[in-house]
Amino acid sequence: MRGSNWKRLTGWSTIEGHVLRQRHFTPAVLERIAQRISECERSHTGELMLAVEAVSPAHEPDSHARALEVFGKLRVWDTPGNTGVLLYLALDRRSIELIADRGVAAPPEAWQEVCGQLRQHLGQGRYVEGILAAVDSIEAICARHCPPSDGNPNELPDRPVLL
Repeated sequence: MRGSNWKRLTGWSTIEGHVLRQRHFTPAVLERIAQRISECERSHTGELMLAVEAVSPAHEPDSHARALEVFGKLRVWDTPGNTGVLLYLALDRRSIELIADRGVAAPPEAWQEVCGQLRQHLGQGRYVEGILAAVDSIEAICARHCPPSDGNPNELPDRPVLL
């Protein structure tokens, strides 16, 4: 039996997801991430949302499909320029997904690189540094593909969402 199957069958991944969220996503960390997102979004029309899920719902076993579901539920798609980006973490599954709306014409390799770098940080237990580096990378991509507009309104909340 593979380790991940054992964890799922015993409920260990559920416990692990909650522990990871409590340990690494404190109110102070969430505020720090929100401030970074807010600062970065001033230079472009891209809109980043971070969603952190401790325990993935049983109705959706596929992390990518779940990220698409969260993208819709959080209305990340609901920006005037279709420039919403969702960074989704499923802690119990150790999964990272990046979903970008059609107004962010970045190549898939750019998103894959962000996910790969974040995966390395998380694997080393460097959650805060990894998330902040991912935010910076995503914002750099948005700056290249989503130029600022007049007034550059903030369309989506900057504070990470805990699911």
